Amino acid sequence: MEFRQLRYFIGVVEAGSLLQASTRLHVAQPALGQQIAALEHGLGAQLFERSSRGMSLTEAGRIFLEHARVVLADADRAREAVRSSKAAPSGAVSLGLPTTVGLVATVPLLSACRERYPQIRLRVVEGYSGFLREWLQAGRLDLSLLYGDAIDAALAKRPLLDDRLALVTSAAGKAPPRRPTLHDLARWPLVLPGPDHGLRRIIDDACGPLGIALDVVAEIESLSSVKRAVEAGLGATILPKGSVAEEIAAGRLRASDIASPGMSRRVVCATSVTRPGTTAGTAVMNLVSEVLRQMVDDGSWPARWIGGKTG
Repeated sequence: MEFRQLRYFIGVVEAGSLLQASTRLHVAQPALGQQIAALEHGLGAQLFERSSRGMSLTEAGRIFLEHARVVLADADRAREAVRSSKAAPSGAVSLGLPTTVGLVATVPLLSACRERYPQIRLRVVEGYSGFLREWLQAGRLDLSLLYGDAIDAALAKRPLLDDRLALVTSAAGKAPPRRPTLHDLARWPLVLPGPDHGLRRIIDDACGPLGIALDVVAEIESLSSVKRAVEAGLGATILPKGSVAEEIAAGRLRASDIASPGMSRRVVCATSVTRPGTTAGTAVMNLVSEVLRQMVDDGSWPARWIGGKTG
């Protein structure tokens, strides 16, 4: 198996046919077909279903596609690590951000990276923490911010901050208490994510032992939809203040910190322990810590810094 064959394989997948792939890859169609056939022979599996309409992946092909992308990404990272070992950090770095973190941190991180490391191409991927962890392990991300510092044998985690949770309500409705307690939460109709969501588990774990039954009137997984529902007066919600900073500044939402030590989420910077890092990846990881520390210090991210000194 050769890197060239993997690139040809991915090229055919993306093009959908040998003819179109040969044009994109600048390889003669017969030679391209021979390379795909040799790859299938070496693997002992058929990767494509061939028809007059083109080529589509078999189940074996779909499985192989994920591995092929990881292998090529690792090879690219290895080349970039060697090239940048004696020069300014450069190359592509993929950074994962949970959606609520992305709302607060994406622009400051991109701006800082452009200014400090113009030769680094920062790719920001937003998603749920569970998905980000899987993508980090699979090699699709170089590093990621995640929630929770529980020991994970597959990941190295650097704790950064504790993100406090707040009761978020419509600015047009009744005002919440200045420091609502967990018992106060039971008096509000709530719009929350489903029970399997990490944020919901924190809320349930804090209220459950006290026998507090929350009035959950709707379960919505989309952050933007949750905020719109609260703005429309359909209920309140529980979120970090930073994720609704724009709406608070615009006078559409209000937020009050919840008076409970359990109502916070720890944000960590995680990397895979099985994949070697790059100079660019290390530079971005240190920059993330520096930028987030500054945001906590200046109040643009209402949180408690626990990551120690930066810079």
